[in-house]
Amino acid sequence: MQFAQPSYLWLFLIYVPLIAWYVLKQGNARATLGISTISPFATIGRSWKEYLRHALFLLRLGAIGALIIVLARPQTRDSWHTTSTEGTDIMIALDVSTSMLAMDFEPDRLEAAKAVAADFVQGRESDNIGVVIFAGESLTGMPMTVDRGMLINYINSIDMNVLPDGTAIGDGIATALNRLKEGKAKSRSIILLTDGSNNTGVVAPLTAAEVAKELDARIYTIGIGTNGTANYPVMTAFGKQIQQMPVVIDENTLKQIADLTGGKYFRATNNNVLREVFDEIDTLEKTRMDVRHFSHAEDNYMLWAWLAFGLFALELLLRYTILRSIP
Repeated sequence: MQFAQPSYLWLFLIYVPLIAWYVLKQGNARATLGISTISPFATIGRSWKEYLRHALFLLRLGAIGALIIVLARPQTRDSWHTTSTEGTDIMIALDVSTSMLAMDFEPDRLEAAKAVAADFVQGRESDNIGVVIFAGESLTGMPMTVDRGMLINYINSIDMNVLPDGTAIGDGIATALNRLKEGKAKSRSIILLTDGSNNTGVVAPLTAAEVAKELDARIYTIGIGTNGTANYPVMTAFGKQIQQMPVVIDENTLKQIADLTGGKYFRATNNNVLREVFDEIDTLEKTRMDVRHFSHAEDNYMLWAWLAFGLFALELLLRYTILRSIP
């Protein structure tokens, strides 16, 4: 048996002043009568009622104790069993170049990628996940953590104005790998989202992939963008204008990166396909989870409640019948 509110058990300390009060009361409750001799009463023994009258106080203490246990809410459980788990380390590398403002996704590529990434994070409760953003340079936005709320808040707040424009895919992978090296999980992976081709940066994409292979880190690459052309918001002298721009994704390099590291390449052409891509990656990167068996907890205080009622009722019955005292 366990208690939902065990702090109420401290109320049993009330027994101390109650018992002290009862002892003092008994010492001062004896009536006296002056007589010349007690010899006529010498052969008269004590009545059993004199001893039983103390039972009234014990019944009252029992009723109070049962009520305290009711307040502590005793509960029963059938069983409890927990097995250990081994999580995985995952880094999400997100392209935040200006081309991610293309409107072939709703509302645009960046916001669509952020939404599915946040949903992905929400479902990976036992994994260490971090976020790297890259454009002309790369930056660790969030080191690996198991704090889902912090991760999701950061992903939702990602802005493309913090880095110079460009697409440094190799640098993004390298930064993610630096974070993965700090992890302790045996399984490591990078989810790379980009809508372009490598055109800047210090590290070549395939060189970064070679390093990932040495570290036994899989890279899942996602090319995000429709086939052909897409609407881009462009600032002109007349304000923001929407122009058709060609969609250029270096799929060949992205496929090589994935193949070299044991990952997989995906092409996402709209919001639904992008979500399906993350769902597939979720199944590919499943790890051994905690297996927890929790029995149903059920309050079990009715027996104590009836006991308190019974003890109190018995006390009243005895007090006003066979143990009734006359003032």
